[in-house]
Amino acid sequence: MPIEVRVEPAESPLPAVEYRWDTDTDILTATMQVGSAGSGMSGSVEMEGQDGSWLIFDVHAGGIRGIEVAVWPDVRKVNDLAPPAEVVPGRVTIPSRRSQPGLAAVEVDTRLTARSDRAERTIHFRIGASRATRAVRAAQDLVLEIDDRDRIAGVWFLNVPPFPNAK
Repeated sequence: MPIEVRVEPAESPLPAVEYRWDTDTDILTATMQVGSAGSGMSGSVEMEGQDGSWLIFDVHAGGIRGIEVAVWPDVRKVNDLAPPAEVVPGRVTIPSRRSQPGLAAVEVDTRLTARSDRAERTIHFRIGASRATRAVRAAQDLVLEIDDRDRIAGVWFLNVPPFPNAK
């Protein structure tokens, strides 16, 4: 089951992203201070890769307040990784499911792939198969790729601080 979203014009300014590394577990957490989105699900949306990797979206009243990389897939480092050139600011919300409006957690099994630049300051996760997308800046250093069926197809983490133990 893909994660469907709604994209609306962004309120300005876009929220900042605060990154935090857990040095014991290699978990990367990106949190955003977003206002109340209004209506939508509250809880977590967990995307599990076929290799055991995990992306966990923290959602409140439809608004994405954080994304956690709980278990990393193999990350391929590339020289020329750059976020999409055409990016529009937007407010991305995850609506409640009509069939289960009180549902507080959703788990999705999918293919997750990850790439980073050599310095690991830009990290891109592709969710599912490669497909045409539009890029939406949901926060200052967070870009979501949305496909033509309004589903999350990718996540760009930008300006990620180095892992604390890295030399």
